[in-house]
Amino acid sequence: MHTKPNNKTALHWPTTALQILESAANIIAEKLNHQDVYTNPQSTKDFLLYKLGGYEREVFGVMLLNSQHQLIEFRELFFGTIDAASVYPREVVKAVLEVNAAAVIFAHNHPSGESEPSQADKQITKKLTDALALIDVRVLDHIVVGTTPVSFAERGLL
Repeated sequence: MHTKPNNKTALHWPTTALQILESAANIIAEKLNHQDVYTNPQSTKDFLLYKLGGYEREVFGVMLLNSQHQLIEFRELFFGTIDAASVYPREVVKAVLEVNAAAVIFAHNHPSGESEPSQADKQITKKLTDALALIDVRVLDHIVVGTTPVSFAERGLL
């Protein structure tokens, strides 16, 4: 005999913390996408904390924005180890050109929870900013996601 499950007997799949964070990031992105708020560092930090905060290894991503600074796409480009990720300017430029982005915000996490930008973080940001300047794409910020996200723009590092 085959019975149809009702609401009381329906299966409930376990939800992981990463799935919850991803859902929260999607809700924030949907809310922010209809407003021009990706120029606000706090809103951007909130979005990126949910996007990258749950990873146990370093992940470098880029928010690809249109000319009104609305999100076209958030793309995770490079995956590393617990304390480093190799970032290639050529791949970043390729991603920008694929969606015709006018501006970008870089982001990566520090799985240790320490948000302070390293010298390597500053060097790659400069290298990427220089590469994107050649094709007239603005770098609005680089956010390091740790326990408390840090904005390069707020620190005057851009």
